[in-house]
Amino acid sequence: MAHHGELLQGVFEGEEGRLHRGLVTLPMPDWQSLVTFWPKGEGGIGSRPTNRTKAARAAALALAYLGYDDASGDLTVESDIPVGHGYGSSTADVIAAIRAVAAATGATLRRSTVSRLATEAEGASDAIAYGDQAVLFSHREGRILEHFGGEFPPFIVVGFQTQGSAINTLDLPRARYDPREIELFRTLRGLTYRAVRLQDPKLMGQVASASARINQHHLAKSKFTAFVTLAEDYDACGVQVAHSGSLLGVLFDANERGVVTRAAALAGKIKAVGVQGVRLFSVNADGSLAEDYRNER
Repeated sequence: MAHHGELLQGVFEGEEGRLHRGLVTLPMPDWQSLVTFWPKGEGGIGSRPTNRTKAARAAALALAYLGYDDASGDLTVESDIPVGHGYGSSTADVIAAIRAVAAATGATLRRSTVSRLATEAEGASDAIAYGDQAVLFSHREGRILEHFGGEFPPFIVVGFQTQGSAINTLDLPRARYDPREIELFRTLRGLTYRAVRLQDPKLMGQVASASARINQHHLAKSKFTAFVTLAEDYDACGVQVAHSGSLLGVLFDANERGVVTRAAALAGKIKAVGVQGVRLFSVNADGSLAEDYRNER
């Protein structure tokens, strides 16, 4: 599946006391990448479309891990995930390719193994292999720093792009956080654990908003303050961003009465001023959003 940026991203202390870059991914199940692996006699790993080089690399790594170093085949990648805004299109391709290869060999792979192989193929990945499980994931090491012990609180999200042009995340410099921000990440990590354990969307929204504000010092989102004010006007839990993309999401408690109508009204207002990529989606919420409330990308 795709994702919609992060609820939290920064640097966090590991068990050994060293700081690690890490993030908490916000899953977006509406969009997906489907990969089919077609084994063949020789010729290495190819892909259709031909530009899915990361997925091909991931497939080769997975085959080698499973003991099929000399295996060949072609990947067919079918995806409706937009590229270049922070939806995790390449990671979705990579994870789907790894799972397709495993299925072709009759093997199963743990999510931790899939994530490690994905990070090796991409250089940096995210935690989408864990689905709606809330984890603090070291995206450059491919491992979990902390499992928060449950699923995300239930959200309705109004997501959109804060700029029209795509962002090449490979060209972005790594954020350099100051001591005050690093100390704040320690607090936000603890609050994330509490929000997951209590299934508290409002607390999780506060964490996401704090992380988004820190990100304004590193990859600022256009009109961020105006969008935060708008979210408050509609009584949202908070906002979240793609820390290496253009996305911003307004978070609503999915259990509140009339929340879908309120979120849809906000989406309509944002769309009316020409913002691109406006869409409603749910995370770990009961029921489903009616198609009338979903917006085309």
